[in-house]
Amino acid sequence: MAERIHISVCYATSTYEFLRELSVPAGTTLEQAVRQSGLLEEVPGLDLAGAATGIYAKKAPLATPLREHDRVEVYRPLQADPKETRRRRAEHKG
Repeated sequence: MAERIHISVCYATSTYEFLRELSVPAGTTLEQAVRQSGLLEEVPGLDLAGAATGIYAKKAPLATPLREHDRVEVYRPLQADPKETRRRRAEHKG
């Protein structure tokens, strides 16, 4: 039997949380883990190819092989550019 590793896949919006623990074969990629988790079925509008992904808050490409206890994260797009928001706040204060 092939070696298996334990990982988790998570995704969140302001109204929805997804966290799934998985046991996958060693060598599984980030993309394969997301697909096996069922996230794309639970969030039908989610475009994995266009979404930013990471492991423990560090961006990682979909082809990244996973290691034991990795937490795969799928990030939603920003609603506003943080730099632009800070600039507008500074102008308003000034």
